[in-house]
Amino acid sequence: MSDKTYQEINDRIKAGKAVVVTAEELIALVKEKGLSRAAREVDVVTTGTFAPMCSSGAFLNFGHPAPRMKMQKVWLNNVPAYAGIAAVDAYIGATELPEDDPLNSNPPGEFRYGGGHVIEDLVAGRPVKLRAIAYGTDCYPRRELETTITINDLNEAVLFNPRNAYQNYNCAVNLTNRTIYTYMGMLKPNLGNAHYSTSGQLSPLLKDPHFKTIGIGTRIFLGGGTGYVAWHGTQHFPAIQTDAGGRELGPSGGTLAVIGDLKQMSPRWLMGTSYLGYGATLSVGIGIPIPILNEEIARYAAATDEELYAPIVDYGEAYPNRKPGNLGYVSYAQLKSGKIIVNGKEVPTAPLSSYTRAREIAGILKGWIQKGQFLLTEPVQLLPSPADGLTGKGLEIKKEG
Repeated sequence: MSDKTYQEINDRIKAGKAVVVTAEELIALVKEKGLSRAAREVDVVTTGTFAPMCSSGAFLNFGHPAPRMKMQKVWLNNVPAYAGIAAVDAYIGATELPEDDPLNSNPPGEFRYGGGHVIEDLVAGRPVKLRAIAYGTDCYPRRELETTITINDLNEAVLFNPRNAYQNYNCAVNLTNRTIYTYMGMLKPNLGNAHYSTSGQLSPLLKDPHFKTIGIGTRIFLGGGTGYVAWHGTQHFPAIQTDAGGRELGPSGGTLAVIGDLKQMSPRWLMGTSYLGYGATLSVGIGIPIPILNEEIARYAAATDEELYAPIVDYGEAYPNRKPGNLGYVSYAQLKSGKIIVNGKEVPTAPLSSYTRAREIAGILKGWIQKGQFLLTEPVQLLPSPADGLTGKGLEIKKEG
């Protein structure tokens, strides 16, 4: 088949003739009709993920009070926001905690509230307490402010997440003899449980592993509204995993920086989340349409849970100390079965991401496209792919003297 173009697909969407399927539906279609025929028939495949995504936050512009103020420090519901941007702009990070949170309690305290919860409260239209202080200048004389706001009081509220939609993530286990508290949840001692956080065959970046369609300017479902890919995400080091025999085990390492209007979004798809003994974050819903431009793109988009693998990593000793800790690979089909075998032991599994919500996102995005409410955007620049061979750096501690 000759390659389709974005324009041709968008023309079909506008005419109500586009064939749009979710990634799950594409898998079934390929089994029924074969890859070549499915690639010819299908125009767009929709994907979805809903999971905790720590590298998230929002830029907020409060507008000036009278008299005017250059906000030096800002708190929202007692959660610090970074105000070193401009006079009344601030960035609230999803993992920021109130200054009086029991961070160092032992046993670990249950984190009550954080930046992700502030974002959820704003999106839900709930009142949020704003407190600010300043040093005062001739043009901005006010030194203190305490008031209550809602999202409708803000000039702008922009969700900007520097690292979201991890392409693939670890299956976390604990080899030590003590319970540990991590961003992958509570991990029981001696391989007592295993947690994972990727939606497998619905996961957006697993369906376009070489970034042939996802790039800067790609229009996406973000938090219940429309957003865009702004750049590759921080720690974007895409690669194709292989086992000792060279067999491909699927992609890993890609991330996205995404942006969208917070005022369009919904608390169903932006949810403040906290982990016992670790802290706060934000669970984010993301859906990405993949145009089926050719058979190669269709083949990757049709990858199944049986063909996609996650690395098993020890979070008790290896991960926190940056030591080699890969205990092998496990397919998403095995993870979703509820149990895996690690070091000869049967270990129960549980997801931190919601496959049910991922399926719902893919379905919502499919509906938007079918109704002509959502057109595809061709990236102005594609993102670095596994072929670029990017590798990450860790912080090396240098001693003085």
